[in-house]
Amino acid sequence: MIRVPSALPAQTVRWHEFPDDTSLLANALARVLAASRDAIAQHGAFDIVLAGGNTPRKLYRSLRNADTDWTRWHAWFGDERCAPADDPARNSRMARDEWLDHVSMPAANVHPIPAESGAREAAVLYARELRSIDAFDLVLLGLGEDGHTASLFPGHNWGAHTDSPDVLAVFKAPKPPPERVSLSAQRLSRARHVLFLVEGAGKRDAIAVWKGGDAIPAASIAPEPGVDVLLDTAAGS
Repeated sequence: MIRVPSALPAQTVRWHEFPDDTSLLANALARVLAASRDAIAQHGAFDIVLAGGNTPRKLYRSLRNADTDWTRWHAWFGDERCAPADDPARNSRMARDEWLDHVSMPAANVHPIPAESGAREAAVLYARELRSIDAFDLVLLGLGEDGHTASLFPGHNWGAHTDSPDVLAVFKAPKPPPERVSLSAQRLSRARHVLFLVEGAGKRDAIAVWKGGDAIPAASIAPEPGVDVLLDTAAGS
């Protein structure tokens, strides 16, 4: 049975609109690096959850030249497509190509979702790996035109209940491929910072619905500190 909550947890949203993608990405980069410095100073490591999509792709490329101690970074993934590990459609492959293979982050610090094993088995395996970490330091997310985030889609289980598992096996996704793995809303909400990156006029309706208070998947991410949404004028107008 699909458990789509009729009433979502209260979500605090801070909207930040930028005139173009250059200023949006500069702000995003500054936020990521500030969060990394704070986390490393506070507890010696920086656990970041990565998103797929074109805007994160540009952010990852800009991270190649960051001045930081990569040995303290740990890269996790918010969702993944069930495809071979080296498939170009994989979020982990994109992150490697654009960023991770170009810096000295130890291979053991990169935690891809083993989605090549199939959604159910991968969800179990990744949930087991996540037991080593309580709260993420920073979660990066995008927004689909239908309001989805990670692989949490309208009409599907978002994992927003307190008893929801940390990782969900997703079937019959409305976007190909239909089989995916996603961190649940409640697991993504266990974070010190959550940052949405949203670009383009195609996202305008989803932003309007979100601001209007409708129950879309993006609204189910409700960490106690709130979320920051970075959007360009095309998406926000």
